[in-house]
Amino acid sequence: MLTPFRVDTNSLAITDRLNAIGCSVLSKAVVADDIEALARVLTAALESVDLVVCTGGLGPTADDITREAVARALGLPLDMDEAIVERIRGRFAGRGLTMPDINRRQAMVPRGAVVLENEHGTAPGLWLERGDAAIVLLPGPPREMTPMIEAVVAERLVPRARGARLFRRVMKIVGRTESDVDARVQPIYGRWPDRAVPINTTILAAPGQIELHLTASAPSRVDADRVLDAAVGEVQAELGSAVYSVDGRGLEAVVGDLLRAGGWTIAVAESCTGGLLASRLTDVPGSSAYVERGAVCYSNRAKVEWLGVPEALLAEHGAVSEPVARAMAEGIRRVAGTHVGVGVTGIAGPGGGTPEKPVGTVGIAVVTPDDARVRTLRFFGGREMVKFQATQAAMNMLRLMLVDDGATS
Repeated sequence: MLTPFRVDTNSLAITDRLNAIGCSVLSKAVVADDIEALARVLTAALESVDLVVCTGGLGPTADDITREAVARALGLPLDMDEAIVERIRGRFAGRGLTMPDINRRQAMVPRGAVVLENEHGTAPGLWLERGDAAIVLLPGPPREMTPMIEAVVAERLVPRARGARLFRRVMKIVGRTESDVDARVQPIYGRWPDRAVPINTTILAAPGQIELHLTASAPSRVDADRVLDAAVGEVQAELGSAVYSVDGRGLEAVVGDLLRAGGWTIAVAESCTGGLLASRLTDVPGSSAYVERGAVCYSNRAKVEWLGVPEALLAEHGAVSEPVARAMAEGIRRVAGTHVGVGVTGIAGPGGGTPEKPVGTVGIAVVTPDDARVRTLRFFGGREMVKFQATQAAMNMLRLMLVDDGATS
């Protein structure tokens, strides 16, 4: 995890499960495969928290040192658990294999630890207690770790949980900057921590959107829903249609629900986004109900032959222009016979820009039976970010048109 080749997702899953039962996570640490370094981190953590969760380092190889580090931090000897050896040997035998002798390392258990069954791998989890604190060791592979943390939470942590639990809402906002959102909603969320059921707020900036995470500390979901519903309503009243989701759904899911509710279909014609818009729309399960087709028309010839964009239009305005974006949207809508046509054309970079049309310039058009909207936008960042932001803007244009046109009524 200290290299660029792996991304930590386990801590996110663990934090989510702990928050759900009212456990606040105070810190996270990524530690090298070094017994002394890991033992120091564990010793320091046990001085300030009630629970330490370790994931990874329980395999059979020499760099799997979590067991040894925990034993050192707690001053405990390691004992061989022959029952674990037999379970591991049985797993290998079930696949027609002989257990390598190195796997015996996975059966080394700090004295007094409770062994946690791992139904999805060879490395068992471990539970240890030290005074009022506990340490839980979980395997690293997510397919092994996730069911084990679920079991630990249900069987060992929920009975210990007392008082308030944490409940979260995620609001997603598009078309506004982080500073603008904060300036407008800070006077609102600044009052929430002092209420009877307090709410803490975090603002996160992501490509093409802003997220508001609202976390209520309440004794029950009913109490939390009451205050969170009211809080969400306050923000919506201030930001209006810029809020596109109050339940964590992505923009593609929100747009998909609007299309499905209205019985509308969509086809998209993409140049600079290279099929990303179609990919995002079809990431939603059931999207075949409304996505009819997509065309990647990267070259001018493709725009002319597939979409019927007039060559004179390309010559006069250039491929990256509002007239061409609209012609692309109208062309794909006509060819596909759909309610909605979307055209996206731009310069994703890093080359290809001009003083008049710098890198990041994107023309977007959305055409429906009763409306047509076209915009030229300028996005910043690298090629991937420009492409993503262009798809975000295209979907948001469509969302606003579907709401304004009453497509769901």
